[in-house]
Amino acid sequence: MSGASDSGQAFPVYVAVIAGLLFLAFAYFLVGQAALTRNSAQTAADAAALAAAQDAREQLRDGWFEVVLQPEQWDRFLQGAEYLEASACQQAEEFAVRNEAALESCGSLASGEHGFKVTVNTTGQESSNAKASAEAVVEPRCRFDPPEPPPDPPEDTPGSTPTGPDDSGEEPDDEAPVVGLVCGGKPWVIDPDSPSLPGASDLFRVRLSD
Repeated sequence: MSGASDSGQAFPVYVAVIAGLLFLAFAYFLVGQAALTRNSAQTAADAAALAAAQDAREQLRDGWFEVVLQPEQWDRFLQGAEYLEASACQQAEEFAVRNEAALESCGSLASGEHGFKVTVNTTGQESSNAKASAEAVVEPRCRFDPPEPPPDPPEDTPGSTPTGPDDSGEEPDDEAPVVGLVCGGKPWVIDPDSPSLPGASDLFRVRLSD
């Protein structure tokens, strides 16, 4: 009789232990699922921010190339300030979708740096959605030191024969190579007859903000 009684008393304890273990397993599952969702949201935000910054970088190079023989117009491209925000944010939206998230907001950085801050929301079940933000910066890798202007021509003295810019009879070369651009420590000479620029990644660095 006592053995049966002991077994009857142990059974509720056994059930309670099993129930406790199942509850802990379920709790760990929920915590792990939430962490995975947060990580997925952050991955989508990082990808979207980088996509926006990379699109801006390509725009900067394309715009710069259009004025490559007009160094006086380089500054706004060299500083990373000349791009269409809407186009860059469209790229951010596309990369958010690729990572199963929706773009909630996208805009320029408030810090004064050139780049983008994006916020995304995962597109799974509403109860398990997560929101994350990321910032990506566009940094110039180049500097431009304009060449010194040519010296003024000497004034004609009385009795001297006025001379033109070139006494050889040949037309002066108005389009000299453009020098003074240095990217990553490497000088870049732009030939007017065949102008070119370094690649976008050589002109600008794109990184996630710290």
